Amino acid sequence: MALEVINTEKAPKAIGPYSQAIVAGNFLFASGQIPADPETGDIIGTTIEEQAAQSVKNVAAILAAKGLTFENVVKTTCFLADMGDFAKFNEVYGAAFVSKPARSCVAAKALPKGVLCEIEVIALIEA
Repeated sequence: MALEVINTEKAPKAIGPYSQAIVAGNFLFASGQIPADPETGDIIGTTIEEQAAQSVKNVAAILAAKGLTFENVVKTTCFLADMGDFAKFNEVYGAAFVSKPARSCVAAKALPKGVLCEIEVIALIEA
């Protein structure tokens, strides 16, 4: 099985030895998206709401690069720097992921670039 690398200028460039996303079979596996500006790499926002909104926007760009939407997402993993931000994060997250995919949400001691959240997704590609 050949793997397809997904890369879009509309989401932040990988900051390490990984891809924005990989397609394997009928699934897209997206790397975690932090609230970085795709053009500059600068972190967008200082609040959990602002950072969650940018992370969601970055996920949307990666999905769109393969012609997908949030409706295709079957699983998410969310990382929060502070579980005290869960309710506010959930409001932003819930507005985008209206299909309610399976989800794990965990607190992480630290996230890349000191951000408050990171979101990764697995999406089903319609056969």
